[in-house]
This record gives sequence, C-alpha cells and structure tokens, in this order.
Amino acid sequence: MKTLVVQHPLIAAKVTELRDINTTMPRFQALATELVTLLAFEATKNLAVVDTKVVTPVAPTSGKKLAEPIPLIVPILRAGLGMLSGLQQLLPDAEVGFLGVVRNEETLKPAIYADRMPNRLDGRTIFLLDPMLATGGSLISAIEIMLERGAKKVVAITLISAPEGVAAVEQKFANSDVMVVTSALDEKLNEHGYIVPGLGDAGDRLFGAC
Repeated sequence: MKTLVVQHPLIAAKVTELRDINTTMPRFQALATELVTLLAFEATKNLAVVDTKVVTPVAPTSGKKLAEPIPLIVPILRAGLGMLSGLQQLLPDAEVGFLGVVRNEETLKPAIYADRMPNRLDGRTIFLLDPMLATGGSLISAIEIMLERGAKKVVAITLISAPEGVAAVEQKFANSDVMVVTSALDEKLNEHGYIVPGLGDAGDRLFGAC
C-alpha cells in the first residue's frame, strides 16, 4: 500500500480554485478534469508495457505499447463521473465500469447500490475515481470488490483526502498492491465526517444539488 500526494505548482493552483465557494459549476467540472489528467501521469507511471514494432515515415523502429489486459477505469458514482474524462484522455482504450456507493449520513457506513463491472478482473489494473477520500469507508468497500474479483493492482485517484481516510485505507490494505494518488491531504474530518477545509460536496458542485 502506498499513498502519494502529488506536489506540483499547477496542481496546487487548481486545487485552490476548486475549493473556492465562488467557483462556478462549469469551471469546477473543468478543474476536476484537468486535475485528474495531471494526477494520472503519476498514477499510470508503473503500467506494464510490451515491446512493439512500428514503421515511421522514415524507417522501421521499435517502441512500447500497453500490455494486455488493458486497465479498467471505475468511477464511484455519482461524483466520480466528473473525473472520468480526465483519465480517458490518457487511456482512451480502457474499458469503464461503474460502482455506486452511498454513505449513510448517520452511521457514515457505505452501501453498494450499483455494480456494473466484470465478474472477474484477473490480472487487471483498476483505476478508481472518487473526488473525496473522507472516512475511507466507500473507497475501502470499492477496493475490496476489485481485489475479491482478482484485480492485480488498484490505484485510487482522489482530488482531496483526509488523513483519517488515508490511514484507514493504509491499515486495511497494508499488504496489498493498492495505491492512493491525491492532489491534497487536508487537515482533518469534522464531527459530521466532512473534510476540513475540503471543498464542500463534490457531487453537488459537479452536477448540482439534485
């Protein structure tokens, strides 16, 4: 298990704008996409490749291509949908699964309400997308499903993370091939389980309070 907080001037500037209460919904969506694309360079750096041949306009040469099986991208509904296009720009051939996880606001415990993924994920790298890593409950449930179905590696990409959530994931998957890549590690969770300072409800800011 590894956690990586990506340090980069562009990421820091975009996260600051993302937090701003005055940032409009269209701008928030654009920032989420841009941040995921920046984070993806770190999240994908260990993808397996194989040798391949290619013919340029000048001469034949050798190069690399992604090894089979191609990774699977899984946004955690609904907020994770706002991050999907940012990763698809780099992995256009990747399949996309969907996992719906809802948090009980009283118990803070997660429940799965939608599962649109292959029954077997043997040998595959899975990219989980969820803007907020708060208590860690939803992400832990999602990672467990991926590993139970045979995933080789699980990489979770988040925009904002709380130390409590990171610690929970690290403790649960200490000996598993799991990685969390995030653009910000915030101060704490408040008594309601919300990240402080955070950015509010990511789903509402991406898609509206509906």
